[in-house]
Formats: sequence, structure tokens, C-alpha cells
Amino acid sequence: MAECIHGFDEGLCDVCYPRTPAPAPAPVARVRAARSTTTRGPRAGTTTRAAGTPSAPATLRLAGRRVHHVTHLRTLESIALDGELRADAVPDVDVSSATTRELRASATVPDGRSVASFVAFHLAQDSTRWEELRHGALGTHWSHAARAARPTDFVIISVPVDALGGDVVFVDSDAGGVAARFAAGVEAGTQALRRLHAVDPDFRDAELLAAGPVSLDAVAVVTVANDRVRDEVRALFDTAGRPAPRIAVYPPAFAND
Repeated sequence: MAECIHGFDEGLCDVCYPRTPAPAPAPVARVRAARSTTTRGPRAGTTTRAAGTPSAPATLRLAGRRVHHVTHLRTLESIALDGELRADAVPDVDVSSATTRELRASATVPDGRSVASFVAFHLAQDSTRWEELRHGALGTHWSHAARAARPTDFVIISVPVDALGGDVVFVDSDAGGVAARFAAGVEAGTQALRRLHAVDPDFRDAELLAAGPVSLDAVAVVTVANDRVRDEVRALFDTAGRPAPRIAVYPPAFAND
């Protein structure tokens, strides 16, 4: 095969054999759709919502849900002896800081009762506070005892909302915070829960306060980190002379990595 003066095979040199540019494509005519002159408003009886705002599912309500209370194993032993969760009980291992307790004692629900007079539950099993606690308990919410504890030292007590009675208060965030909003009762709490769904569909900061005391007979399940803790929970209920609730071993709920 012949070569050009630049050493390339015939036809492969862009200098000696310049390529003919391809013809430009014919312009495509654009047709603009006629703009409608009719303006339509919302259909009567409907409620408009901001674009992209997720709507709460029709099944979203407090009734039928379970709420969750995290406690230390040593405190669970006292709960088993009492047979109930009480807001005025002194925990054997107090994981809350003095600042947290002071804020919750001074915060009030709509009828004037102190937040601290209620047994507190979270709507999400993986709540923000539980995540903080099992990742080292850093920050002003937590005590030195909380920072010294391991995730496996805790259990999660889950109770159906229906077993708490009607004297409950829904809180859309930390009940001791200045921005917290309260809704008393299951029905008002459900409406507040549906509104919260638009900004926090996982409800990781929401609380449900129960007037209490909450009987252990109302507990649906106690979730623990491993088989050893399960056996320990069974033993402490035996010592207390009462049957243990159903115990579920679920390590992912206690992971801190």
C-alpha cells in the first residue's frame, strides 16, 4: 500500500487526504403550542398542597401503632419489681443529664402539667435520642453514666398506643425543647402526626407522653441486643416473680457502627 510523505498509509493522513465535512443537518421547524387562555382553579371542596409535599397515607394514625421506651437493664430490674413504668420512679442508671431533667420538668403540656410527670415514649424505634445514646451519648442531653454504658446494656420496651388509654400527649419533637408543639389526646395527636409526616416521615424526634403509670401487662415486646441479654431479662423477671413479656433478639437495633 502506498504511503504519503508523512509515513501514513494512503487515505489515513488528514493533511494529505483532507476529509470532506459532512453536510449540516437541515434545521428542524419548531411549532409552539398555542397557550390556553382558560385558567382553572382548584376543584371545589379540595385542599391545595405545595408541589412535592408528600401526603400522609390514610392509614397513618396513632391508634394501632407501637411506641418505644429505652431503658437500662438495671433500671428494667426495678421496673419489673414495680410491675409498671412510672414517671416519678428514680432510675437505677440515670442516662439523662441534669440539664435535660430540668428542661423537661419546666416544660408543660397544654393543660399545664409538667412534661416530667409523664412516661415518655418515642414513635420511632430508631429515634434520634436512641441513636445518640448508642453512639457515645455525646452532647448536653446525656449523663456520665450514659457515656459509660454500652448499647447492649439497654433494652427497648414497646407498647401499643391503644394500651396507654386516652390521657396521652403527642409531641412533634423533643418535649423539653422550646420549639416543641403538643397535641392532647389520640385524635388530636393523629392530626399532628399527619402534619409532621410532611417534614419528618420517619418521626425520629416525635414523642408520645403517657400519663401513666404504664403496666407491664401492656408491653407488647422487649427488644434486646443478643441471647445473653435475653436470658438476663428473663432471669430478672423470674426474680421479680412475674412473667416476662415477649422478648425479641434484634442486634441491628443496637448497632453503633
